[in-house]
Amino acid sequence: MAPTQQLLGLALFVVLCFGAAAVGGFATAPEIQGWYAGIEKPSWNPPDWIFGPVWTVLYLLMAVAAWLVWRPAGFGPARIALGLFGLQLLLNAAWSWIFFAAQRPGWAAVEIVVLWLAIAATAVAFRHHSRAAAWLLAPYLAWVGFAACLNVAIWRLNSG
Repeated sequence: MAPTQQLLGLALFVVLCFGAAAVGGFATAPEIQGWYAGIEKPSWNPPDWIFGPVWTVLYLLMAVAAWLVWRPAGFGPARIALGLFGLQLLLNAAWSWIFFAAQRPGWAAVEIVVLWLAIAATAVAFRHHSRAAAWLLAPYLAWVGFAACLNVAIWRLNSG
């Protein structure tokens, strides 16, 4: 594959990942100072400012991971792995709409478990194409695991 094609492929995955971030951000941003500020959170809830930098790094790692899977031969041989990647990206964006826009932490807790499983399946599928790509998803998997615990804690603190 020509270097120009490779760079365009990388750019496509970066745009795709940060596009998903933007879709989720539309649901999240209006609620940070509103609904989210007014609900109870556990003592171990990170400060709001940490989420932006962490997610920026994670979306960049996701883009590079997908690119590493795509790069050797394109979409054809990696269609299952990249299909799983697309699914988890949709689930990622959907979580923000369920948790923040719909203000349904209980439903978001269910959805984030499905998201975590989709990320794990994507990492396993990526491993067949690139070990590095699979490892690049490890911080994302860990962060979503932490976010799932936080989601459940917020749900429990605010239900009833």
